[in-house]
Amino acid sequence: MKLLNVLTLAITMLISSCTMKNDTNNTQISTEKEDLIFHSSKLERKKNAPFSDAVEVGNTLYLAGQVGINPETNKLPEGGIGPETRQTLENIKAVLASHDSDLEHVVKCTVILSTTDDFTAFNKIFRKYFPKNKPARTTFAADLLVGAKIEIDVIAVKADGFKDARVN
Repeated sequence: MKLLNVLTLAITMLISSCTMKNDTNNTQISTEKEDLIFHSSKLERKKNAPFSDAVEVGNTLYLAGQVGINPETNKLPEGGIGPETRQTLENIKAVLASHDSDLEHVVKCTVILSTTDDFTAFNKIFRKYFPKNKPARTTFAADLLVGAKIEIDVIAVKADGFKDARVN
């Protein structure tokens, strides 16, 4: 019986300590929230896309997948995986820069190749863009849209508020 009384008291105290706010039948139990910002693309061809170019949560940026379309010509570069990889990473750099970040603050990459046969050539260029800070990475092959040979999405942190990255 004592155990039941103690449990009842503990549950009552827990429930009463939660801040509850009722807005049109939505109950929120929380006091502070981080900013959640959905950023649209600055590129005209992506203005009506059904996704955000980047989503910012606090100090973290989640970028949509980028392919190697040159923003000036709106075309994929000729020459295969090498030029497409470079342009894809340059596109990522541009999006990161517009949100106060850079490649040194990338913590995770997801790479989609149109064929695993391109892995070695892709990896050679990827290493040049990430010479010391090596983000966690997943790489796989799948069919890609617009005839692209590569698509990369990244998760990065904003450069402000962080010390220089260290490599251990």
